[in-house]
Amino acid sequence: MHPMLNIAVRAARNAGNIIARACEQLDLVVAEQKGANDLVTNIDKEAEQAIIATIQKSYPDHCFVGEEFGVITGENSDYQWIIDPLDGTTNFIKGIPHFAVSIALKVKGKLDQAVIYDPIRGELFTASKGAGAQLNGYRIRSSKAKELKGTVLATGFPFKQKHQMDAYMNIFQALFVHTADIRRAGSAALDLAYVAAGRHDGFWEMGLKPWDIAAGQLICQEAGVLVTDFAGGNNYENSGNIVAGSARVVKEMLKEMRPHLNDALTR
Repeated sequence: MHPMLNIAVRAARNAGNIIARACEQLDLVVAEQKGANDLVTNIDKEAEQAIIATIQKSYPDHCFVGEEFGVITGENSDYQWIIDPLDGTTNFIKGIPHFAVSIALKVKGKLDQAVIYDPIRGELFTASKGAGAQLNGYRIRSSKAKELKGTVLATGFPFKQKHQMDAYMNIFQALFVHTADIRRAGSAALDLAYVAAGRHDGFWEMGLKPWDIAAGQLICQEAGVLVTDFAGGNNYENSGNIVAGSARVVKEMLKEMRPHLNDALTR
């Protein structure tokens, strides 16, 4: 395992331990509204602090971008860690056991290492640039689906962009009639990890943030998944609109989505 990936795994497990312990006493979790339809808990913040502290022990001069604490600058700006300490906070608050820790590392602006850790199932998805993707140390590959028919897709509702609900529902309907089924589980990081592992044949969501996407993007790409924005380009990190799956599935998804996109969704 790459030394920096090893540290990321250690950080993810430390955060996962905090989250798992908190699951046993959810009545003590303090939740607050940080934005429209956006919750944060004391556990999100504690887990993010644990991640940063673990990484800083080995790399004190690195930079960080975290969902809860924003940007932490370091002397060595070539290394930037992108952290979502608890992706699926609403699930966590409600006691729904589907959420994850997500950590990615960019080196000189390029994704290099990635970890997504599900502390409830004990599933650790990892990837190093050019070295493939793993689940608990075993190589994973994406679905071999060659068409949209018969697929199981994953998605997330635009709960932070409800003004896009009409466009979203039109896209949902256009895709749903061609698939076996569609899942909405509440964690974009795990959705992407599941596409990488072949559990889902494809995924789309709008309005995501860099920390929602970064680790899952690299894990997907290292597992043979095509990742694009809604226009078939590479602007998903900025737009937050992402599609992932095999090349043929993504091609068909984009074809079905295109008639229902507005200008805001194709930027």
